[in-house]
Amino acid sequence: MIMKHRHLLISLLSLAVATGLPGVVLAQAAGSTPALSRPSASAPKAQADTKPAATQGGFRTTTWEELVPKDWDPLKQFQNMNLSFMSDADPRANELLKRMRETWDNAPTNNAMDGVAVRIPGYVVPLEESKSGLKEFLLVPYFGACIHTPPPPSNQIIDVKTARLQKGLQSMDTVWISGTLKTLRSDTFMGASSYRIEGALVEPYKDPVTK
Repeated sequence: MIMKHRHLLISLLSLAVATGLPGVVLAQAAGSTPALSRPSASAPKAQADTKPAATQGGFRTTTWEELVPKDWDPLKQFQNMNLSFMSDADPRANELLKRMRETWDNAPTNNAMDGVAVRIPGYVVPLEESKSGLKEFLLVPYFGACIHTPPPPSNQIIDVKTARLQKGLQSMDTVWISGTLKTLRSDTFMGASSYRIEGALVEPYKDPVTK
């Protein structure tokens, strides 16, 4: 994974260090932003941070930003590095990307979210599927994550185990997921996740602004 995407990772890290972008926005740079609402071109939108959290069916509408501890800075150890002239052939690149991947894969959770009944939108990355349907997948905040682009930090990935088999659900479909969020690490072939929802309810995504 590191070797395959190292040029992209170096580019993203260079951009983030240069602009001081936080980890969540760094992940968005790989595809598009959870702050936008058009699911065909960007990740879905939950609620504006300035408004009280909405609830639906007993589940609190949650943003991806809420899953990241406010004091966590995934770029802290890279701030003094000059990445603008580092090529893929530079032997320091592999070491840098290894450190970056370890930092992201071991990203801390927001423990205040443990046990919270949430409703959150995102993109589907299939894990366990059969002819009968999809039973388990990763939920990610931006299009292409884990498939066309490197995985985001693990605190921006949710391991979803559905309440029932999901027929017709495909890779990168946009959905709403409802269930009790757990701070539980999972290591899968598509990426590491810091959160899990078991018995999740799955709904097709509809933009709350235009529905």
